[in-house]
Amino acid sequence: MKKNNRRLDNTLMYKAFLQLKTEEEVKAFLEDLCSMTELMAMEQRFEVAKLLHKGFIYNAIMETTGASSAIISRVNRSLQYGARGYETVFSRLEDGDSTADEK
Repeated sequence: MKKNNRRLDNTLMYKAFLQLKTEEEVKAFLEDLCSMTELMAMEQRFEVAKLLHKGFIYNAIMETTGASSAIISRVNRSLQYGARGYETVFSRLEDGDSTADEK
């Protein structure tokens, strides 16, 4: 572990995601890995990110998702200044997955 980085090196965990081949496998892995509260929080943040990406305003997002303005702001910072993970996922979903707008 690096001195300034308190996170463990979980490269193997990230590689584990690459072993999953179907939506059902990913869902099962996440249900095993996360508590229901953690999973629901991640689902909410992803929905907030999707709506921000589509140009929705904070009030509409709060009404639609039940997320607080603090959560929306945090997700917005990730969209604007983060590691570009959301951008990668949204781009790929838009390019080839018709289920991107199911929710």
